[in-house]
Amino acid sequence: MPSGYALSMKYRILGSTGAKVSVVGVGTWQFGGEWGKDFEQREVNEMFAAAREVGINLIDTAECYGDHLSERLIGRALDEVFPGERESWFIATKFGHKFDGPFERQQIWDADGVEEQVNGSLRALRTDYVDLLQFHSGTNEVFDNDALWERLARLKQEGKVRHLGISIGANTNDYQTGRSAAVGSEAIQVIYNRLDTAPEEKVFPICRDQNLGVLARVPLASGYLSGKYKPGATFAGSDVRSRHDREMVEARLVEVARIAGSEVPEGVPMAEWALAWCLQHPAVTAVIPGCKSVAQVKSNARAAELSDLVRGDHPQAAS
Repeated sequence: MPSGYALSMKYRILGSTGAKVSVVGVGTWQFGGEWGKDFEQREVNEMFAAAREVGINLIDTAECYGDHLSERLIGRALDEVFPGERESWFIATKFGHKFDGPFERQQIWDADGVEEQVNGSLRALRTDYVDLLQFHSGTNEVFDNDALWERLARLKQEGKVRHLGISIGANTNDYQTGRSAAVGSEAIQVIYNRLDTAPEEKVFPICRDQNLGVLARVPLASGYLSGKYKPGATFAGSDVRSRHDREMVEARLVEVARIAGSEVPEGVPMAEWALAWCLQHPAVTAVIPGCKSVAQVKSNARAAELSDLVRGDHPQAAS
C-alpha cells in the first residue's frame, strides 16, 4: 500500500466521558523546547490547520512542557486559526510538575498549588475549561491524597474541568489504574508501543473493566519507531533522547531494524504502521504522537486508514 493513499479519520468514545475523539491526536511535548527544536507560532498554527484538515480533534499537552509554553502556543493557534470553535477540539492537559528549565521539574501536588497550575493552564490555553485534566506521573504516595481529589472534583463542579484522568508514570501501575473509579478518573494515559507492551498484562484489562479511555503516549517509542533512525544514530544535547542510556538506544535501534524488515508491510511508512499497531489493541482509544511539521501531522493521521491493523469492531468505536 503506497503512501498517499486515501485518508479517512476514525473516532472512538473516550471511556465513560462520552466524548468522541479522533483515534490519532496531536501530542505536544515538542512545543516545550526539549526535542531539539524551538517552534514559532506560525509553525504551530500551520500544524493545527493541517490537523483540522485531516480530521484530528484531540490535543494532549501539559503544564510543564516549557513553563506553560506548549499550552500558550496551542491556545494562540486555536484562537487565531479557529476563533469561536473551542467546542470542536478536545484538549487534554496535566498537573503536578512545574518547569524549572530544560529537563528539570519541580513537583506540586498540594490542592492549592494544583489549582493554581490549572488556572495557569486555562490562561495559557485561552479557554474557560479543559476537556481532560490528568494527574501527571506522580507516585502512589502523592496519588493517595483525598484533599487533592476533592479539590479536583470542585474544579469539575465549577466547570473549569470536564473530565479527570490519570497519566501513569510506570506503564505497569495497576494501583492508580485500579483506583480510577474511586477518584473520579475516566481515562488513563500510558506509554504503549511496539517496543513496550507492558500495559497489556495488567493495565489494559483494568481499563476495559472500568470503561476507562486509553490514550497511548510515546506510540513511536520517542521516535525510534519512526523509521528515520538506524543503528548507530546519535542525538544532539538539546534533544531529550541524548539523555537516554546509549546501550538501550542501540538495542532499540537494532530491534527497530528487525521489525522494519519482518513486520512492516511493503510500501507502508514505518511510523504510520507503528501507530496503527497500537490502535489494534481493543483497550486503546487513541494514540497521541508528537509532530514537528505539517507533513508529520498528515503522516500520523494516515495511521487511521490502515484498516488491516485498526479493528473495525473495536468496542469503543464510533463512526
